[in-house]
Amino acid sequence: MKKSIIIIGAGIAGLSAGCYGQMNGYDTHIYELHDKPGGLCTGWKRKGYEMDACIHWLVGTKPGSAFNRLWNELGALQGKEIFDPEEFLRFEGSNGKTFVLYTDVDRLEQHMLELAPTNVEAIKDFTAGIRTLSRWDVPLLKPREIQTTIESLKSLMGMLPFIRPLRKYGKISGRDLASRFSDPLLNEAFSNIFDLGDFPVLFLVMTLVWMNVRDAGYPIGGSLEFARSIERRYLDLGGEISYRARVEEILVDGGRSAAVRLQDGSEHRGDRIISAADGHATIFEMLGGKYTDKKLRKRYREAQLFRPLVQVSLGISADLSGEPNLVSFPLASPIEIAGETRRRMTVEKKSLDATLAPPGKSILAVTLLCDYSYWERLYQDKERYDSEKLRIADIVTREVESRFPAIAGHVDVVDIATPVTWYRYTNNWQGSYQGWLLTTKNVFSSFTRGMSKTLPGLEDFYMIGQWVMPGGGLPPASQSGRDVIQIICNEDGKVFQPSLP
Repeated sequence: MKKSIIIIGAGIAGLSAGCYGQMNGYDTHIYELHDKPGGLCTGWKRKGYEMDACIHWLVGTKPGSAFNRLWNELGALQGKEIFDPEEFLRFEGSNGKTFVLYTDVDRLEQHMLELAPTNVEAIKDFTAGIRTLSRWDVPLLKPREIQTTIESLKSLMGMLPFIRPLRKYGKISGRDLASRFSDPLLNEAFSNIFDLGDFPVLFLVMTLVWMNVRDAGYPIGGSLEFARSIERRYLDLGGEISYRARVEEILVDGGRSAAVRLQDGSEHRGDRIISAADGHATIFEMLGGKYTDKKLRKRYREAQLFRPLVQVSLGISADLSGEPNLVSFPLASPIEIAGETRRRMTVEKKSLDATLAPPGKSILAVTLLCDYSYWERLYQDKERYDSEKLRIADIVTREVESRFPAIAGHVDVVDIATPVTWYRYTNNWQGSYQGWLLTTKNVFSSFTRGMSKTLPGLEDFYMIGQWVMPGGGLPPASQSGRDVIQIICNEDGKVFQPSLP
């Protein structure tokens, strides 16, 4: 008789675990609180426009790469057109000059040398790091929990040629990198790109690495269609999903997870339970905080989270094909949004994907980092909350029109999603879109390496997703689902067998 697995959450991690569970002979059933798959990998319709909330670029779009194999196993990319941009970002400086982060490293280097001929050494050093890391295809390894000593040594040996640039850029922030450039434009650009405080500049470097080798394109169809592709794969494998089925409690019997109780009071039993849901809700609500230790409680009490976002999306009845896909520009004067002063705005053009907007029309999206507590307080008074959303929508529309004057009078719809929006629809703790914030202090520490997919004192239970894979993002989420099924297969003495559609 097949063993059964209950999975909480139909985000990318949960769908991945479901797919690999079905491939390996388990009966899986996913319970999802929302009415659609994807979790944070989603989008929604507004007056004929689809406001996309997730994918800007996707690691694993190059045929033959390690993560491309994973996406193909999940049925995520088959039949999809991939757009590989020539530019990652166009940065318009306060001095009127423009710096373009080209995705081709040779073109990027030449452009930087033309902009800042006095910064040759810093430029060559930066682009040399991109070239070195471009030779590294991050492998899909066995999860560390079941790696043998020999397998661990082999994976370490494979990393040796790349450890120096990885550690170098993992230990500095964007502002640290900026200090190496005396040129005012390059200094300003690197101070502002990925401006998340002590966030390692390694993640900007790796983005440019993947784009340089054409392994970080954009899948046409957008985030929700991407999630639905994996959902179709899961259903084709025989898996089951129940939507609008919020798990209220994980039931434990004799120290083993035994069942879930839904909001409607129904109980559903499984041989194992995997939570792909929010980490805080799983540990402290569904399990009542009973299965923790000092280290885990400290992490949830003290560790920093990625700050949540306000996303303002504009549906435009105009063709913006001549505009950059991603542009950061200075504001004529500072503005206050969500309690913070802003001097710069970054706008993403979504019209490269014709499936998201009606013919001849476009979508522009602005995302702004903010504090969850600001919006949580506002939400207690719905009138004030709605009023603030309208105020921010007006401000952002005005500033975007100043940069894109052709859109004035052509804004069909303005949509705004706040951190409370993310919390309401995904239950993500404090609206954080990527979980734990990585810093130059913890990126190579036990904080990232030592996160367990199990909880102390609880058998037959696992956690996956961004709360056990620091840094978040779609590839780690899907990999965590793949990993946990490998761990379960190992426990059951089975050979893990992934397959293609």
